[in-house]
Amino acid sequence: MLISRYSAPDFNPYGDESPDDPDVLWAAPVATAGVRSVVALPGSKSLTNRELVLSALADAPSRLRAPLHSRDTALMIEALRSLGVSIEETAGGGDFGPDLIITPAEELTGSTTIDCGLAGTVMRFLPPVAGLALGPTTFDGDEGARRRPMATTISSLRDLGVDINDDARAALPFTVHGSGSVAGGAITIDATLTSQFVSGLLLAAARFESGLDLRHDGERLPSQPHIEMTIATLARRGVVVRQPEIGHWIVAPGSIAGADVAIEPDLSNAAPFLAAALVTGGSVTIPGWPAETTQVGNDLLDLLPLFGATVERDGDSVTVSGGDGIRGVTLDLSTGGELVPNLVALAALADGPSEFTGIGHIRHHETDRLAALAAEINGLGGRVTELEDGLRIEPAPLHGGVWKSYADHRMATTGAIIGLAVPGVEIHDIATTAKTLPQFPQLWHAMLGTGGTAVASATTDTTIDLPPLGTGSRA
Repeated sequence: MLISRYSAPDFNPYGDESPDDPDVLWAAPVATAGVRSVVALPGSKSLTNRELVLSALADAPSRLRAPLHSRDTALMIEALRSLGVSIEETAGGGDFGPDLIITPAEELTGSTTIDCGLAGTVMRFLPPVAGLALGPTTFDGDEGARRRPMATTISSLRDLGVDINDDARAALPFTVHGSGSVAGGAITIDATLTSQFVSGLLLAAARFESGLDLRHDGERLPSQPHIEMTIATLARRGVVVRQPEIGHWIVAPGSIAGADVAIEPDLSNAAPFLAAALVTGGSVTIPGWPAETTQVGNDLLDLLPLFGATVERDGDSVTVSGGDGIRGVTLDLSTGGELVPNLVALAALADGPSEFTGIGHIRHHETDRLAALAAEINGLGGRVTELEDGLRIEPAPLHGGVWKSYADHRMATTGAIIGLAVPGVEIHDIATTAKTLPQFPQLWHAMLGTGGTAVASATTDTTIDLPPLGTGSRA
């Protein structure tokens, strides 16, 4: 069994091309039988960025052990440093980079510009922090970030007494004119488009002068496990979030404790590797899987068996094994939208039809994921229909072609999953996986026991010589 642990790039999976060049096409490796691998993963992006914000607002220094080092976390670190927070690297026991020591600023200072990249956690978690700083803080990001929903973040802070100039865009770029304090109090918001609107306010609420009495009034509340994660991280630092009813949160004013926090592996980033077990009829083990967690990726242990997988736990290791094929499913994934792209890849390779609903909100993620998934799978010969709040996928033989990533890390990994079973799939901008998993190409090739190349045109595929796949609608 192969053990996939990335430390230094012993091989370059991009050949002579730069992984930072978005025009480089990455030849997705094709498997001809079951993988058998142990894949260790870096820390959770969702937990790392929440803990970074809380550490910056705490009353004492904090240490984050085995945090994620990726584009999203680097953007968060640089943003907090620009507000006066000290964040230093120190040697740790993780396989994927150093620990972090965070020392809060005596006084947060603005007069800076924060680059959000395409990170929803940066653009929605840090404006409340900027309100606590003294001076103006301008927020901007990638071109795609300017299309992401921000109206609720802006209006909610205004309701809390923060001065914001957005030139009536209700989107990036905008400037928070921090006064050094936020009044706080009772407000009602519509968090239908993303739970990050709620989490961003809760993370800083204890530092508001009157705390926060927050209500959600909208069509639905998506991705509730992420709100539960926020509440759990606050609780570990002595901040109690009361919930009198669903969609109502109360935080009293007070201090946030410094903490020594071990970051869990990113369970959502386990999805493509575990999906590989199903696609190839093999088995993949993820070590370090927490016994209890608020990560939505933990739902994979219940979801993958619906596709035909077998799941086994042995201590802190989880092993997923595939069978003779992949079954179609009918799922409401309103609580786990970030898992949708990789699960849709399985549905595209399944023996029967599938339908995913409750996921209209993922149109507002890094890209319109429903439209992107339909376009890319259909471009390879698939039969995907967009629904108002989901997708319907019917079995169809797939063929190779270029798979666009749309600067979306989960679109890129979804193409890699399909490429395991479909020769000739080439992914545009695989480097976008650096958003949450910079080592993805190396880990993917290590899982399969192969090197790889990047090409500027559709001329190369990488094939792993293994026994035959099970049945299914595959080219």
